[in-house]
Amino acid sequence: MSERPTPAHTTRSAVVLGGSLAGMLAAHALSRYANVTVVERDVLPQGPEARKGLPQARHVHLLWSGGADAIEELLPGTTERLTAAGAHRLALPTHMVAYSPRGWFRRWDESHYMILCSRDLLDWTVREQVLDSDRITLIEGAEVLGLAGDASTVTGARVRTAEGTETTLTADLIVDATGRASHAPDWLQSLGVAPPAERAVNPGLVYASRVYRAPENTWDHFPAVLVQADPRIPGPGRAGGLVPIEGGRWLVTMSGTRGGEPTRDTADFEAFARGLRHPVVGELLAQAEPLTDIVVTRSTVNRRRYYEKVRHWPGGFIVIGDAVAAYNPIYGHGMSVAAQSAVAIGHMIRRHGWGSLGLARRIQKQVARPVSAAWDLATGQDVFYPGAAQNGPTLKERLQAAYVDRLIYTSTGNGRVARAVTDVVTLQKGAHVLAHPRILIAAAVGPLKPQLTRPPLTTEELKASTN
Repeated sequence: MSERPTPAHTTRSAVVLGGSLAGMLAAHALSRYANVTVVERDVLPQGPEARKGLPQARHVHLLWSGGADAIEELLPGTTERLTAAGAHRLALPTHMVAYSPRGWFRRWDESHYMILCSRDLLDWTVREQVLDSDRITLIEGAEVLGLAGDASTVTGARVRTAEGTETTLTADLIVDATGRASHAPDWLQSLGVAPPAERAVNPGLVYASRVYRAPENTWDHFPAVLVQADPRIPGPGRAGGLVPIEGGRWLVTMSGTRGGEPTRDTADFEAFARGLRHPVVGELLAQAEPLTDIVVTRSTVNRRRYYEKVRHWPGGFIVIGDAVAAYNPIYGHGMSVAAQSAVAIGHMIRRHGWGSLGLARRIQKQVARPVSAAWDLATGQDVFYPGAAQNGPTLKERLQAAYVDRLIYTSTGNGRVARAVTDVVTLQKGAHVLAHPRILIAAAVGPLKPQLTRPPLTTEELKASTN
């Protein structure tokens, strides 16, 4: 049960740095207890349109059920709004055709779900609801210069407005949601706080995406189709995915590690898709009409900053979203982690009280839970590509990867294990469920059904996609 909001005349205040999905959800969570100012570098669009400072928005984004449920907790009715605008709610694993490194997944009965739409539509749907509150003020076109305060407490944020005026926004709580480009380590160091430990895993991944007009008979109902890379195969890892989005369109993303990168060449795009471990995505594209040019992104390094381990964490400051951990986008966890982090902010304030001693540190530690879950999933494969990590995979990462590989193999023919793996992938449950004795035994036994030899598309889906 949510706490009754503080009256509108409250003197409690918070400043959120960054107005993307993570920042907007955090602002909403905080607005139940305080007046909130959101500081955004760009001028945000007034509809479901492309945002200047978010180039990765052009690629496939998956909102797993763990993240969608978190958004629903914060903003009830968001899924309904999205589907009314044309987004697709796909049952998992029922409506996903996925070729894993260990074979085709079966389309078991629904146990989870995901929301598929353009990032522009998702961001607008959230932003429209959040900014409707009279407790939230948006400052656009403003640059964050640093933090105010000292090593014990952050008391504000120094900003330069669109007019060029420098000012300090004081508040009880400052939240950094500025994304991959966050300067929080430098800001903290300038206050006398030791910067956090970091780990980067960079497989040199390049993304290329294009939007297609889908065959008309697929508009109402078509699965997501994914062909994953296999790090056990020598050479670069190549992958591709096709997902339905609003407007009768398919959003298609290709990716490749060092030496196997996709390009902006239109002729190369579909050839790249047909050259994956299975050509199904390329075969489907042969029946679709390209609507856009190809967009390429190279900034896909996995990077985590361990703020929760900083020994003397200052009061009044929190870091969330990609500013804490940025993941290879192929795993689709960034948005879900951001949503779960915003929920964690509200839960910790409700449990411990606004202004309680050590609140910011408690929130930072709580945020680390979904961050850690997504980090292990994202780096579990990427770390094995040549040059991805400075010292290669750690022993822990090798052991985890070996067990996950066995689980994936077992999932191709065991519904119980497939459900447990999906629990973790969708961030509905923590990785501890994979250590349950029943799952350990099942993994040792292996798949109970023979592996599929072709993509599990139905006759109706194949017919619809070729007409």
